[in-house]
Amino acid sequence: MGVAPFPAWKRRAAPDFLRPAVWRGWPEALQQALAAESDRLVLWLPVALGTGIAIYFALSFEPSSRLALPFLVAGLLVGIVAFSSAHVAARLGLGIVAALAIGFATAKLRTDDVAAPVLFHRIGPVAIEASVDSTQLHGKGIRLVLSPRRIGRMRTAHMPARIRVSVRKGAEDLKPGDIVSLRAVLMPPPSPAAPGDYDFGRAAYFLRLGAVGFSFGAPQLLSHHNPDWSDRIAAHIAFLRWRMTQHIHAILPGSTGGIAAALITGDRGAISPEDESALRDAGLAHVLAIAGLHMALVGMGLFWAVRAVLALFPFVALFWPIKKWAAVAALAGATFYLAISGAAVPATRAYVMLGFMLLSILFDRPALSMRSVAMAAVVVLLTRPESIIEPGFQMSFAAVVGLVAVAEWERSRPYAEGRFWPLPGVRRYLKGIAVTSFVGSLATAPFAAFHFDRATHYAVLGNLLAMPIMGFVTMPAAALAVLLMPFGLDRWALIVMGWGIAAMLVVGRWVSGLPGAVSITAAWPVSAIVLMSFGGLWIAIWRVRWRWLGVLPLIAGVAVIFFARQPDLLIARDGTTVAIRGGDGALRLLRKPSDKFSAAEWLKRDGDDRAYTDAIATPRDGVDCDAEGCVARTPKGMLVAAASRPMALADDCAAADIVVSAAPTRGLCEGPKLVIDRFDVARNGAYAVWFGKPLRVENVRDMRGARPWNVWPQRRRSGAQ
Repeated sequence: MGVAPFPAWKRRAAPDFLRPAVWRGWPEALQQALAAESDRLVLWLPVALGTGIAIYFALSFEPSSRLALPFLVAGLLVGIVAFSSAHVAARLGLGIVAALAIGFATAKLRTDDVAAPVLFHRIGPVAIEASVDSTQLHGKGIRLVLSPRRIGRMRTAHMPARIRVSVRKGAEDLKPGDIVSLRAVLMPPPSPAAPGDYDFGRAAYFLRLGAVGFSFGAPQLLSHHNPDWSDRIAAHIAFLRWRMTQHIHAILPGSTGGIAAALITGDRGAISPEDESALRDAGLAHVLAIAGLHMALVGMGLFWAVRAVLALFPFVALFWPIKKWAAVAALAGATFYLAISGAAVPATRAYVMLGFMLLSILFDRPALSMRSVAMAAVVVLLTRPESIIEPGFQMSFAAVVGLVAVAEWERSRPYAEGRFWPLPGVRRYLKGIAVTSFVGSLATAPFAAFHFDRATHYAVLGNLLAMPIMGFVTMPAAALAVLLMPFGLDRWALIVMGWGIAAMLVVGRWVSGLPGAVSITAAWPVSAIVLMSFGGLWIAIWRVRWRWLGVLPLIAGVAVIFFARQPDLLIARDGTTVAIRGGDGALRLLRKPSDKFSAAEWLKRDGDDRAYTDAIATPRDGVDCDAEGCVARTPKGMLVAAASRPMALADDCAAADIVVSAAPTRGLCEGPKLVIDRFDVARNGAYAVWFGKPLRVENVRDMRGARPWNVWPQRRRSGAQ
């Protein structure tokens, strides 16, 4: 009896992706693809370096200091093996592992290096004697950063390395290096207003700021300081920045002088909130942060000027390398500008990139733009690894990576000038502004939404109108003013600079006032910005067709945002400011908040542009308040009680599902599903609660983890201070 043959439809060949031969060929195909992109593989090393640093900061515990050196040595050894490997895939994989280890070790070493005491609780008014590190106009007063010599009776071992004190009046003439005495209230650096919010305490830790506060009365000057040859270079630079800032304010008062100082010395303290908001909402916030635009205008402007002057002398131009001389002059000028501007992360990134371009001129080498971005990232991450979690680093590098990627794509296309366009140079200039504005805005939009909860929509228009003023009036006048300042001839240059700033402010106010100029966005999960960053880097770094696989993590990031759910109940770090989500989906403050900053921050993170005074609940919102507290019923039927006095606890604990008490409950409130009292917020900071079965509860302390910048009062009782 014969075997019946398979039907024809069963004998069809399997799809290509199911055939074993295809899968066996994938390693070779991957090797060939990586070999074709071999010059781009090095660009992933800064990404891996930053990932190693980010992993360190994402930990909920502090790793042992004994791990830092082994990680660093292991990373270097693996890097040597990777460099010597002939296999492209192995070289890339080992290089990424090495960069991850080095990044993790660098972050840990940096944390240990800047370690300094942090205040655990409020003290004062207390007598302080300190030297002035920096002064900055702020609101209606002066903000002083001080290095204390004495704080009351505090032991030297417990004294913060630096403190920041706000002074209402009497500090206008203080300069870096002066020795002062004052009485002030000092507090720990504030914790986040909500779980996941910006962590000023972590940023303060890496600035060695162990306390913040305000003074009672004017500081008393004990001794003036005039830097001499024995002072550190940093002291001379700080004193020079102060003198230049004071001189600018003397000629250009008000917010115009504040913007001029921001462009020259990096001091933004005197800019009015209204002008800063107008520039930001018009897509011109980058004007105030010294970065690529400013460094390029100063450095390359000086390069062009020196080369043009030298070209006037035929003997010099024909027989000497004036292009290299101009590059040296431009590098020296850019170095000076970096120093007096405060060397912020965007300025450092721009300086490194400009420096590599000028060095390539000196050594007759081509300037590799994306590699210069990678080198700038390596320099910044190795020197200031904490910057990777700051908006300045993320937005600066996002913008420049996007611009360089578009420039590389543009260079790969055949160039064809429009036949009927008049003034082709003007067309190219305007096109350049439009393209850079659009690309820069698109690249930084996710980070602006993540960190600042807002998105601007007319950035291209704002930049088209303001950048010619910036490039042809404001920055040339600023450069000329700095050159003439030692000779006392800079007055008219600063006045012209002020005219340019005034014109930019007119543009900013008009553009920001257009309908729909800004939209407020709700807070994003961290996973969303991580996915978007990886997708953007994948598209920007690769050049072959698989680059478009980066669209997948971008879509995944958008999906995470779409499905993210905002908290239903928020409790501030003071324990009395409480907000609950109403039936319309908007937050309602149960009563007038005592912590106004947290209330405003909650609304902003919720994508709500109301003032906190407009978000206070009324009886129509289902909230009843009296002298003893408030009671609110949620749309899902849960009863939330916020008790202001202990007398209300008995009734609230018997009837409510959630009790928030400004007084200690001492474990006597057992009936509700959740009880948060005064001691809880003192130990754990602000709370966020999501209603459901079960309740989801997060607090600031758990989100921050057991890290050196996360200090709480109970540590003092255990002998930590």
